[in-house]
Amino acid sequence: MSLQLGDTAPDFTQQSTEGDIHFHDWIGDSWAILFSHPADFTPVCSTELGQVAHLKPEWDKRNTKPIGLSVDGLSDHEKWDADIKDISGTNLNFPLLADADRKVSELYDLIHPNADATATVRSVFFIDPNKKIRASITYPPSAGRNFKEILRVLDSLQLTDKEKVTTPVDWTPGERVIIAPSVSNEDAEKLFPQGWEEKKSYLRLVALDKK
Repeated sequence: MSLQLGDTAPDFTQQSTEGDIHFHDWIGDSWAILFSHPADFTPVCSTELGQVAHLKPEWDKRNTKPIGLSVDGLSDHEKWDADIKDISGTNLNFPLLADADRKVSELYDLIHPNADATATVRSVFFIDPNKKIRASITYPPSAGRNFKEILRVLDSLQLTDKEKVTTPVDWTPGERVIIAPSVSNEDAEKLFPQGWEEKKSYLRLVALDKK
């Protein structure tokens, strides 16, 4: 059965470029982004891994640990790191799981036989400090991920955990958000004394930076 939002992310122990990873222990009290790759030495993956490395300040700012996965072995990962530096200008600064035995791939349902019987799809799992899967995105092997969107989703998840709001279409940090429908106007007056714009009774837009 495929993993559902709200499920506990499966725990595992697996080799990585930074030593053995005991996944839940490794997450600790951080968020985690687990993202899979079809194989080592592939062009799209090489561009993605370099981008994740460049985004280290953004992950740190969000108390988030990225971790990659490929079904190739550790020795291939270590050779691939040199290529990634040539392509992107930076080495890996996060662990890359060596999942040659497909243990993690099977736990996270990353092999989609109708797409490719041997390679993993390009999936992303957003995992919170309670080890719950909060969001997931799956791409075909041919389509590179948009890490700006991954950061945007992460920002939305972290914001809506702290505030009684949801985020509207195309939202980016700093823009107005929606007061959660479960919040009455009476409670909203206490939570958002700066006021809000009521488009409909169920659609109330508020600027949080004016609180």
